[in-house]
Amino acid sequence: MEYWRNNMPKYSLQLLILLSILLAFGMINGTLGATEEFDMQGWGLDDPYNQHYDVGKFEKFRAWVVGFKAEPPMPEMSPGTIMIVRDAGRLIDVHICPAWFAKPEELGIKKGDRVKIKGCRAKVAGKDVFMASKVEKENYFEFKVRLTKNGKPFWAMTPEELISEILPVEVEIRMKKSGAGSQKKIDP
Repeated sequence: MEYWRNNMPKYSLQLLILLSILLAFGMINGTLGATEEFDMQGWGLDDPYNQHYDVGKFEKFRAWVVGFKAEPPMPEMSPGTIMIVRDAGRLIDVHICPAWFAKPEELGIKKGDRVKIKGCRAKVAGKDVFMASKVEKENYFEFKVRLTKNGKPFWAMTPEELISEILPVEVEIRMKKSGAGSQKKIDP
């Protein structure tokens, strides 16, 4: 009995950590796994909208954010989160993602921010737009929504693909913010 009384906090903490990890994995797996059955509402990988993204026309530019709007990019689609930016006196609609994936207030970007936008220009439903793959603010913040190599949108990825993309980026960003990015990496 004495052994358990002295070691219970140690085992409780380990058990709590293990249960937390299992619960988090179960929640991620359950919620992200549900996207397989989710109607993409025109935002699917093989839907016409996504065919406008051409990795061969990849480019980047800097601009000032002047606002946001949520509207369907094409008929029969659910609304998208669109960032309006000013570049060299022109206003450009930057298509970020479906509004059900991220609303403007969830982007971490606001009106008046100076941003670097990566992606490609396209003509969607008769309008010239920019389809974003990544939006960066300052040196430490980015909102990535597509793979650079092939343009695959994050909202159409499997949970395993998402985890393999998001975790390394989060670690890198946190290292930059903490100033640890310049330290030598140690392999386990």
